[in-house]
Amino acid sequence: MEFFNAFGVDLPKLAFQIVNFLLLLYLLNRFLFKRVFALLDERQQRISKGLEDAESAARDRELARAEREAAVDEARKEAAAMIARATKIAEDSRAEIVAQAKADAEKVTERAREEIVAEKEKAMAELQAHVADLALAAAAKLVRAEMSGPTQRRLVEDFLAEVPATPPSAKARN
Repeated sequence: MEFFNAFGVDLPKLAFQIVNFLLLLYLLNRFLFKRVFALLDERQQRISKGLEDAESAARDRELARAEREAAVDEARKEAAAMIARATKIAEDSRAEIVAQAKADAEKVTERAREEIVAEKEKAMAELQAHVADLALAAAAKLVRAEMSGPTQRRLVEDFLAEVPATPPSAKARN
């Protein structure tokens, strides 16, 4: 005790202060610290939940980005397929139109050839008739005799039958 007296410490007051401190510590622990620690724990949980939500949102954003890129790629593939189909349809249509035009040109050419052959045959018939008339006139002058019309016509037809007819296609080739 002399030690406490040397420093001027009153033991009953010291004991009373220790009891008061322990009582204050007990009350603070019971009513204040538990609530403060509960609030701190709750705050810690909110922060953890916020971090988890942020990570989840980042994963969702990444997933959405991947889905968006997949959709864009799919749209590009569809567009390319549509362009390819349109190109094929255009090529088919072009080929069909060209084939139809060639067929029409062949028909027109064939019709023109037929008309040319018909005109040539008509001209040949007219020429034969004219040659027959000229031959009759020349024969009449040579014979100096008058023959009847049917006899003259028969003689001309016999003459033309004896003359070999040249086919129209052989003259067209020459």
